[in-house]
Amino acid sequence: MKPELPRDEKLFILLIGVFVAGLTIASVLASKIIDLFGLYVPAGVLAYSITFIATDAISEIWGKAKANWVVFTGFLALLVVMLLVNLAIILPAAPFWKNQSEFGVVLRGTNRIILASFIAYLISQYHDVWAFHRWKKLTHGKHLWLRNNLSTIVSQFLDTTIFITIAFYGIQPVWQLIWGQFIVKIAIAVADTPVVYLLVVLIRKNMNR
Repeated sequence: MKPELPRDEKLFILLIGVFVAGLTIASVLASKIIDLFGLYVPAGVLAYSITFIATDAISEIWGKAKANWVVFTGFLALLVVMLLVNLAIILPAAPFWKNQSEFGVVLRGTNRIILASFIAYLISQYHDVWAFHRWKKLTHGKHLWLRNNLSTIVSQFLDTTIFITIAFYGIQPVWQLIWGQFIVKIAIAVADTPVVYLLVVLIRKNMNR
């Protein structure tokens, strides 16, 4: 019988799964614009915000190198999603399936969205990891809430501005979307601080660190 995976590896793989799930589904959901209390944002905003919770927890427990590797893994996941989406659109539909046009309308926009995601994602996520560890050094490893919020809020601003501009310029009201999404992301960043603390505490408890 093969030895069971160490507990720290299980937890690390679990967080990677959450990160990749949030990242890839966000690129699909983003084609719909939703109304959140009068703020107009892509529907993928909540799913994408989960990725920052995952990378902050990974950064805190496993360090900068592993967090950067997770970011690169996410980039490859987005690339695979783009290829599979295009393949699904190109393949001929069964003669009894009558939703090809609707299917194409919904997912064809994903290509531009995924391109925007590629650029915004790489810049914002690598900045988030860098800023998190920069603040960790400046605070001597204390005040997790501070480095979590400062790194995430600035990274979310970069992500929002780059993503919205590339994905929706000439199609949707860009500045209205940037403003709405950034406000929502700030609220989520503040709200996710207890979640990051809880994750870090639970992981350290399970790893006996």
